Amino acid sequence: MFKNKKERLYITDILPDPAIEQPAYYILSQSLITNEMLHQSLIDIHSYNFNYYRVPNEFEDIFNSIKSGSFPIYKERYPIGYFGGKLMYLESYGWKAMPCNRDIFKLENWLITN
Repeated sequence: MFKNKKERLYITDILPDPAIEQPAYYILSQSLITNEMLHQSLIDIHSYNFNYYRVPNEFEDIFNSIKSGSFPIYKERYPIGYFGGKLMYLESYGWKAMPCNRDIFKLENWLITN
């Protein structure tokens, strides 16, 4: 059985002069390494440019954003995806399951595209 090969996506490959340099790379599957919506979320996070984002009015807005193919941003730091029936956030070493804590239920911690 073969596992999906993971690759490093360096921030400097998609954003020449990032305002936030850490993490320097993300480990992603081959399908996500070319995903332009994910690239845009990472560019926005690392350039700290949230002009095209807004705080959602309700949680349904977050899931509609995910269904449309975009990646909402959590706490201006993590792109969020929905894989295998779980909300996942992207760290340098790959996707991690979202912890269920009080902060996740505060809509002001979320950003979605307009």
